[in-house]
Amino acid sequence: MKKATATMNKAKPGLQEGKGGGSPSQLIDARIKELADWRGETLARIRALIKQADPEVIEEWKWRGVPVWSHGGIICTGETYKSVVKMTFAKGASLEDPSGLFNASLEGTTRRAIDFHEGDKIDANALKALVRAAVALNTSAPERARPAQSKKRPGTE
Repeated sequence: MKKATATMNKAKPGLQEGKGGGSPSQLIDARIKELADWRGETLARIRALIKQADPEVIEEWKWRGVPVWSHGGIICTGETYKSVVKMTFAKGASLEDPSGLFNASLEGTTRRAIDFHEGDKIDANALKALVRAAVALNTSAPERARPAQSKKRPGTE
């Protein structure tokens, strides 16, 4: 019987290798190639715009096959479905959207999404501005407050 071993990935959290191994970028490449239709083209276009907007973006592969882009926290995900490519912004409800790109998940208090359908045009400038705003929000957020330490009651030392 083989002994199971675990390898620690010391790079960044969330950079787990998927089935068959490979870096997150390689897994996203494979997903785009695997789709081989308008969805793959759309995901590739979204990915390119994200990288143009933030050259320091980190690509991740999470939740058993979802491309994720991060910088100081999750910026957005790129989910693919039969009739839509969904770009979900983790903190979208906190972002200004002057171009009105958000068209899905509008009822939530945290996330917002953009659903791209076959034939939709992508407003590259507006999308890059939204990505930059998400990065700015992630990188400007104050560090999370530490939990308050409980005060010792007299006589409990």
